[in-house]
Amino acid sequence: MKAKKETIGGQAVLDGVMMKSKDAIAVSVRLPNGSIVINRKEYVPLSKKHKWMGYPFIRGIVNLGSMLSMGMKTIQLSSLMAGAVQEEPTRFEMWLSKKLGKGIDKIVMYVAVALAIVLALGLFFVLPQSIGAWLRRHIDNSLIVNLLEAILRLTILLLYMLFCGKIPDIRKTFQYHGAEHRVVYCYENKMPLTPENASRFSSLHPRCGTSFLVIVFVLAFIVYSVAAYNDSVYIWRLLSRLALLPVVAGISFEVLRGLADIEGKFVSALRWPGLQVQRLTTKDPDMAMLEVAICSMNTALYGLPKYLEPDNNGFITVSSYIETDPSYMPADTHENEPS
Repeated sequence: MKAKKETIGGQAVLDGVMMKSKDAIAVSVRLPNGSIVINRKEYVPLSKKHKWMGYPFIRGIVNLGSMLSMGMKTIQLSSLMAGAVQEEPTRFEMWLSKKLGKGIDKIVMYVAVALAIVLALGLFFVLPQSIGAWLRRHIDNSLIVNLLEAILRLTILLLYMLFCGKIPDIRKTFQYHGAEHRVVYCYENKMPLTPENASRFSSLHPRCGTSFLVIVFVLAFIVYSVAAYNDSVYIWRLLSRLALLPVVAGISFEVLRGLADIEGKFVSALRWPGLQVQRLTTKDPDMAMLEVAICSMNTALYGLPKYLEPDNNGFITVSSYIETDPSYMPADTHENEPS
């Protein structure tokens, strides 16, 4: 029996793609001069360090937390790889960095994470709950109010994605998101990793985080209707929903895995809504973007090219995705081989 292909996850970043294998994370970024800079780091899943973190339902909560942390670190790394110009820190930033004992880049990342969490809580919990509190004065049915809140959450999510897609840099990132999916499909179908092969596949993938969000929003309605506090006290309703969020995430992760691994008309119908929402967060990539995604895939699976020496930051630079193929040998190497 043939061995099952390793499951690969990924993430789009500005001008690049991250791919995660079972033991490594690779990030590739396209530079303005056309070359591709690559970084690879070893990765040990938390479930290998602590077996209980790999148990069903628990692993979904653990995975959500680790992916949020990994995502922010990957974005920070990709900015460094792209040579993003950093402005001189202000006196306040220097004082803050000295007091906290951390670099200003890490402080900025922490602040960005905190603001993102506040924004998410405000948009998807506080705002719907506030409108729900008003609805409860006119509708004496908790199930209907919960359903209207769920529809409002999903509407906000869709509008947010539509808004992001109008921003040029984020739209470009959505193209890299599509490149990531196509290359993953190409690998899963055991085809040679080339831009031409990858371009034949869809940009919509059942294991995408966008589909995960849709599942979370749907299951939240069910869990909140059954298990959350649904009476008139606003603060208790809000706190009960926040407390149940890990439960929703754990169940949603298992549903996502099931929908991705099982085939059939009924399962395909359940997958369909999440795939359609992905049309907002993935766009058709060009061949150059597919090359970048292939670099990350090859590097995550097979390591950095052995004939290239990483710089002080652990980065290598290639001119083509072909250089990351494990079978590739540079011309000068062939010339120096003994006859």
